[in-house]
Amino acid sequence: MNEHDAHPRPCQKPIAGERSEPLPLQIPKAAEEDPEAPQRLKKILSSASYRQADQDVDFLNQDELRAFRLQVDFFKAEQTLQENQIRNTIVVFGGTRIKEPGEAKRKVDGLKAALESKPGDPVLLRKLGTAERIYAKSHYYNIAHEFGRLVGDSRRQAPERACVIMTGGGPGLMEAANRGAYDSGALTVGLNINLPYEQFPNPYITPELCFRFHYFAIRKLHFLLRAKALVVFPGGYGTFDELFETLTLMQTRKIKQAPVVLVGECFWKDAFNVDFLIDEGVIDPEDRDLFWYAETAEEIWQSILDWYNISGAPLI
Repeated sequence: MNEHDAHPRPCQKPIAGERSEPLPLQIPKAAEEDPEAPQRLKKILSSASYRQADQDVDFLNQDELRAFRLQVDFFKAEQTLQENQIRNTIVVFGGTRIKEPGEAKRKVDGLKAALESKPGDPVLLRKLGTAERIYAKSHYYNIAHEFGRLVGDSRRQAPERACVIMTGGGPGLMEAANRGAYDSGALTVGLNINLPYEQFPNPYITPELCFRFHYFAIRKLHFLLRAKALVVFPGGYGTFDELFETLTLMQTRKIKQAPVVLVGECFWKDAFNVDFLIDEGVIDPEDRDLFWYAETAEEIWQSILDWYNISGAPLI
């Protein structure tokens, strides 16, 4: 060992993030050196080619990159759901137009008041008739809210197998289910879809679990990946779309059967005549057993629990 080894030098201080002297590439070409240089540089910096690829929206929206967008659309939500340990969901669908009773009643009262100044107006009469039918169905808001609360409360029985309410994230009956889970203090998920017009998710979704998808297909995939049951309230095209796709996947055994509960037998038997389809020979009698009806939140929840108990793999 020499005298230098006996006294090793101290560790060098880490270099700070900012340089005391900028590198040459950090200094643009000066106008004094070339009067046209600043304008040329401006054109280069604003050109599409200079945009960083992962920040170039026009580039990412090309048809050729659809496969990449599909992957990203799926993976962002998947990663977040895994990080939040969302393993089991109960998916609730239903009409966005069916609001809570107080709001539905105010719509009816407003139209009645408008008719007083325009008696017999055919447009107002038609709107009033529709509003009264919506008001008649507004009790489903309370049922969906109560069902969401029941599912949220169930996490106390078996936290490791807790089911989380998942909806399309919109207003109406989806809002009611998210709201019930929110009121119980449980996590609750909303899967919005990007549409051409501005929209808002309902305010009862857990902020970290509210997603917005570009592709309906990826959104539908997430609806079913963790679904332990599908509960379907009265609704329109969107509700029917999700219901019939699920029934088709179960009918063809593409996915395992799970409880499918249609809430409001009178509505569904008018909207969807399964006996007619069987009589016409376009589905089989056994396909009628892919779903059943319920009328109350307690009946929905208990029928799901009973289904799992019968299957030998209790839900909770």
